[in-house]
Amino acid sequence: MRSLALFFILILIWATGLLAFSARVDAFTPAAEPERADGIVALTGISTDRIREAMKLLEEGKAQRMLVSGVNREATRDDIRGVAKATRRIYDCCVDLGFQAADTLGNATETAAWVKTKQYKSLIVVTSDYHMPRSLLELHAALPNVKLTPYAVKTDDLAAKHWWRNAPSAKRMIMEYNKYLAILSREAFISLGPKEEDRAVPDKAAGGETF
Repeated sequence: MRSLALFFILILIWATGLLAFSARVDAFTPAAEPERADGIVALTGISTDRIREAMKLLEEGKAQRMLVSGVNREATRDDIRGVAKATRRIYDCCVDLGFQAADTLGNATETAAWVKTKQYKSLIVVTSDYHMPRSLLELHAALPNVKLTPYAVKTDDLAAKHWWRNAPSAKRMIMEYNKYLAILSREAFISLGPKEEDRAVPDKAAGGETF
């Protein structure tokens, strides 16, 4: 009986979190006008609207440069320019393509390397509304000292306010929420380990081995 009660409590906590998550997704759109940042990153996915919206921000002068992360390796620069509906002058000078990322963690890794190379301190993150919470988690983990400004693209067929009324919307929201929880759990587990500065560094004086 006690285990059954615990099970229902866990389900209640999970369901409450799901409602809070869906409310957060809904609150991301319509996206507010972002402040100017050093760079813009568009995370590729099912919708090409992400790239178009990011390109608009670049053309409006919201950043110096833009990265499209997770580009299909078979795509060319001209393919992406067509998708972005970009002005060639701005596209040729100020858009970088990342071909290494295959998932959101890969996006974060690819973006972090780009940001480090450019020495940027602030970034506008462009992705779909339902994907934004997970993307921010991964990017914050990879770029703890960089200011991240979300710019979410609305998913027309998601119905974030009433996602439970539609089977595809419910499936997408629940799957995304579970992925979000997995990353939260991972980061919580990592935070329990020793901090970098707390790790003992063996040296000859302490009798430790050096290599």
